[in-house]
Amino acid sequence: MFNRESVIRFLLRRPSALQSRIARWTVLALTGTGAGFLVWSAVIHLMLWSDGYKDISVIGPLFLVQAIACIVLAVAIVAFRWLALIAAGAVAGVATAVGLLLTASVGLFGYVESLTVPYAVLSLAVEFTAAFVLLVAACVLALAESARAAGRPAPVPSRT
Repeated sequence: MFNRESVIRFLLRRPSALQSRIARWTVLALTGTGAGFLVWSAVIHLMLWSDGYKDISVIGPLFLVQAIACIVLAVAIVAFRWLALIAAGAVAGVATAVGLLLTASVGLFGYVESLTVPYAVLSLAVEFTAAFVLLVAACVLALAESARAAGRPAPVPSRT
């Protein structure tokens, strides 16, 4: 049913493969916006890390890892615009927000947080927005008709 090459080709799908110019531009706008929200989440985590979270066992290093990973992921999303990276960005946004919600409700790694601390509500809004925007971009990219499926030759690959 699915062969390895078609799955890899699907995961590496880029907006330039889409037949519709509107779909291409929609994916481009959403991926840029979603990547920006991932960077914003990373900046919040870096600020909190430097303001004292770095001294909290396990949680401190995770803040630094989250920040670095989201910045790298955002740059990769903008540079390559592959479906797999866009989906990974959406997962990163949800995972970060869920981590905060778990820490505030039941605690993680022996640490319990509150949603009343600085940047908690903003962080949730930024992370869920990043996830939503990138999920929509991934859905458009995955579901929009490709130029090949429409019986036309694929456009020359570009940086879009």
